[in-house]
Amino acid sequence: MKAFVHPAREDLRLDAVLEALAHPLRLRIVGRLAEGEELTCSTTLPDVNASTASRHWRVLREGGILWARREGRIITHTLRREDLDARFPGLIDTVIAAVDDGETGEPLSDGAAVG
Repeated sequence: MKAFVHPAREDLRLDAVLEALAHPLRLRIVGRLAEGEELTCSTTLPDVNASTASRHWRVLREGGILWARREGRIITHTLRREDLDARFPGLIDTVIAAVDDGETGEPLSDGAAVG
């Protein structure tokens, strides 16, 4: 299986982080990750088809928002809080506060049916 690619802390770019956060579903994922949980694809996005969910996770990973690690067939995700705080102080706190206040205005599901 292919290894996951994660940008190094010093390679995190604000435009890539903001682009990764520019979707309501991904903002909700970040809100859940901020609670300290390790999340899996299927339990976090049960109502989203696999290819759509995979795309959202990939955008978050490649944007430097989360770490993904494979344990057999299961992929777990955690927030790169320390790296993001070091590069962009206060950004993730602001994003999480907005998610907690319901400012995304969107449910966790994107409305796509599961295959």
